Amino acid sequence: MPADPHPPLDSPEYRSSALRHPKAPLVYLPLTVTERTGPQLGAERVGPLDHDLTRQHRGEPVGERITVSGRLLDAGGRPIRDSLVEIWQANAAGRYRHRRDTWPAPLDPNFSGGGRCLTDAEGRYAFTTIKPGPYPWGNHPNAWRPAHIHFSLLGHAFAQRLVTQMYFPGDPLLAYDPIYNAVRDPAARERMHARFSIERSQESWALAYEFDIVLRGADATPMEEEH
Repeated sequence: MPADPHPPLDSPEYRSSALRHPKAPLVYLPLTVTERTGPQLGAERVGPLDHDLTRQHRGEPVGERITVSGRLLDAGGRPIRDSLVEIWQANAAGRYRHRRDTWPAPLDPNFSGGGRCLTDAEGRYAFTTIKPGPYPWGNHPNAWRPAHIHFSLLGHAFAQRLVTQMYFPGDPLLAYDPIYNAVRDPAARERMHARFSIERSQESWALAYEFDIVLRGADATPMEEEH
């Protein structure tokens, strides 16, 4: 029997999880109309450049231009359409545009690190961005996070939000990362890896990575919460 693909809420090697996970029984709150309906997503709520993180400012960001695309699927392999997919990430130097990120790597004035799009009729999404860099995070001595992109998936109700991370194949830092290794099943960890695609790479423009996200079932992509 394979291990649960999702990481436990309390992962001791990921030190801050001790401060975040519930220590008392969860309290059931019945869903109201607000949770059962909305958000009302539509094409007009996503800007024309929201999916292209390289064109959101006047200049071009520094770093390796890449495309990241894939499909959002249910347990039966069926596409999930009209779902909001959001990403956020560090820049090419491994720094977030956030007031609490103060490590001495340069900020890029032409890169904010956030994007979003809606899945199409085939459940497909697509982003153009810059490959993020690794960064130190202070969890343990000489701790460095592997390059990764955060994904947020929002369904047709406010309570239907899932979060995961996408990693790049062959990254040597994966073996040392407690967040990545909190997913105990090696096969499930592999499902957080993007696939490099020379066929989708655009000549003289961008290398391509593919990352399908499966919400449930035996092939589910590990999410950051057990539920």
